[in-house]
Amino acid sequence: MRTILPLGLLGSATLVLSAPALAEDVTAEDGAGDPIIVTARQRREKAQDVPAALSVVGARWLEQSYTLNTRDLTTLVPALNYSSANPRNTAFTIRGLGPSVVAVSQANDGLEPGVGYYVDGVYHARPATAAFDFSDIERIEVLRGPQGTLFGKNTTAGAINIVSAAPSFTRSANAEVSFGERMFAQGRFSATGPLAGETLAYRLSGTFTRRDGVLRNVRTGADQNTLGAAALRGQVLWQPSSDVRLRLVADFANFRSECCTQVYLRVGTSLRPAARQFPALAAVAGYAPPSTDPYDRLTDIDAPLAVRTSEGGVAATAEWDIGPATVTSISAWRFWNWDAANDRDYTGLPIQLIQRIPSRQDQLSQELRIASGGDRSVSYVAGLYWFRQVLTGHPNSVYGLYGAPWLIGPTTGASATPVPANLLDGYGQTGDTRFAANSYAAFGEANWRIRPRLTLTGGLRYTHEDKEGDYSTQVFGGLATNSAALNNAKLGVLRPQTYAARDRDGSFSGRANIAWQPVDDVLLYGSFARGFKSGGINMSGLPLDANNQPALATAVVRPERNTTWEAGIKATLWEGRLTLNLAAYHTVVRDFQATVVDSSQTVALRGYLSNIPEVRVRGVEADAMLRIGALTLTGALAYGGGTYTDYPAGPCPLELQTAATAACNLTGTRLAGLPRWSETLSADYAVPTGGGAVFLHADSNWRSGYFGDPTLSRFTWIEGYNLTNASIGFRHEDASGKGWEVAIFARNLLDADYIQNLTIQAGNSGLVLGTPSDPRTVGVTFRLRR
Repeated sequence: MRTILPLGLLGSATLVLSAPALAEDVTAEDGAGDPIIVTARQRREKAQDVPAALSVVGARWLEQSYTLNTRDLTTLVPALNYSSANPRNTAFTIRGLGPSVVAVSQANDGLEPGVGYYVDGVYHARPATAAFDFSDIERIEVLRGPQGTLFGKNTTAGAINIVSAAPSFTRSANAEVSFGERMFAQGRFSATGPLAGETLAYRLSGTFTRRDGVLRNVRTGADQNTLGAAALRGQVLWQPSSDVRLRLVADFANFRSECCTQVYLRVGTSLRPAARQFPALAAVAGYAPPSTDPYDRLTDIDAPLAVRTSEGGVAATAEWDIGPATVTSISAWRFWNWDAANDRDYTGLPIQLIQRIPSRQDQLSQELRIASGGDRSVSYVAGLYWFRQVLTGHPNSVYGLYGAPWLIGPTTGASATPVPANLLDGYGQTGDTRFAANSYAAFGEANWRIRPRLTLTGGLRYTHEDKEGDYSTQVFGGLATNSAALNNAKLGVLRPQTYAARDRDGSFSGRANIAWQPVDDVLLYGSFARGFKSGGINMSGLPLDANNQPALATAVVRPERNTTWEAGIKATLWEGRLTLNLAAYHTVVRDFQATVVDSSQTVALRGYLSNIPEVRVRGVEADAMLRIGALTLTGALAYGGGTYTDYPAGPCPLELQTAATAACNLTGTRLAGLPRWSETLSADYAVPTGGGAVFLHADSNWRSGYFGDPTLSRFTWIEGYNLTNASIGFRHEDASGKGWEVAIFARNLLDADYIQNLTIQAGNSGLVLGTPSDPRTVGVTFRLRR
């Protein structure tokens, strides 16, 4: 089943499928099922009582919809968008905000995401970790809008709060295995129970997924864009008394695959000379793509392709009930490793042979907070937070025999010096980068119930951050020459650079909220929030100044400042059978992090990552859930209108590009990466029969078209699409939920063809590549619960 509620409707919908572990603390509501409990405000409360826009997806819904990871989660949550050319170049946005799509996403190690990603209260600094499969999840909360008071790290757009299933003193075990087309295989297991009476308990869980590739390489005969992932999590819960709990978690996840490449999508035209555009370049090389239909899913890349990435860590969460309040401490260490081989020209021509950025990230975090307990007229949460990360990288690029003809052309320089065809053959770059950040914060939020049905909320957070970056690269190889023109042409492709930069910043964030309950089961609220997305340091090279040195003034990217007004209504009607939530919001982001084209800081007009004055997003969200006997219907609709309200010097779209770099005024144009409309519909139906129940689940998500690149070129338009998933099966369970289940499932049931994300080929030949949708996958699942 599905849930996609702006506030708490989603929570109620998810509950129909599975009551979360914490729901035992709340009595059932009129026989309609236990209310969903969330921790969106760092304390346990009913989702429908939270005066904010949030979506909740529970364990059973994740299971029935075969939601494996954050990419699949977007099918269930319309306001959440996900784009990933590969796990490192991952960008997820909420209401269109976060990283400015993959083009300037977290491949730049010195930048922060705009959507906070948390697992069991621990912030994950690199969004690439969101590409890993979910494992043994109790629920996922998607918090929409700034969460900078209580979820303080980089939450201008919102937060994804994942809560894994905790150890239990009641012994149980679950196992699941699935098989499907293209050799799809997936297994999941979990086991929990006591280790020492009612004092010590454990939980062990794991998952693995593998699948053959969905693209065919006509050159090598290999299947590419395969899946190969595994994860393991172990937990111990120590509860010496009813007032003290200590939860230790250790986890490791691994991803190994022949991934990730894209296929020919289309060719766009520019104002460059015809000889420097794709049709002429390909004709001279005698090259033709293996197919001009992306849904043939054919590629001919000639360089190695592989992804090797892993993440893991250890966390300790301690809770101490001191009577009027609960003290919580969360201590964590995490790491992320990345390595990949790519063919970044995406063709069978030897233009670029190697493109790699092996990376290692380590992070430490400590949070200490106190939250009031009980039902009081004044309640509060306050705390301190510390975070440190160090990220090292080793960029490595090498060009091939056809690099010079494709990227430079037959001549170069003012004197039209002839360019040897092998000028870039073996020409490459290696280097070392290091980015370190320390973040310190103090925060507090209080709720004052000034009348029985009227509550005011106010919160404030101050964050101080120190960041430093070191970047050093060298070049090697290629044709040795004494020609200044030819050497300058080589440097125009790859240039050695060494620089260091540092940034210190202190920022306030916070929110104010008023919530009124005119009658039982109806909540009206209005809120104002200020948030910020941390500034950063450009760790991908800088433009040059008049002395041909890195322009250090462009190294630091200022923080984004987000201001959001929101109003909403949350209603539970018809004795709990109908839930209806509405939210409307208005967001203005100043100093939005994006690409600018500017000569004020560099010797020539040049594009680089910086800040643009303003972006605005306005929207409306509606969610509803209806339970009629054995049938549960859930629907969600999100409208988001995003605009670059002040973007005077943006990169030009492909159709306006010339041989020289130019700036284009993008003020008043649409925000990239944001579908204006997105909707979700789902249905769950169960019919008791034969000592069990036959069940049916279906979910369908439709998104309107949007620009897949910040240049807003018409050649980067991604058409709207609909994705439908379904499953049907038989479930045999006793009153405690133990039993077995067998189901037939279909992902992309209608075999819809659509583009997940796209890329403009480096060098601006006009070639546009895309990642086509996964074709329909049909399979069978067997589940056992004991």
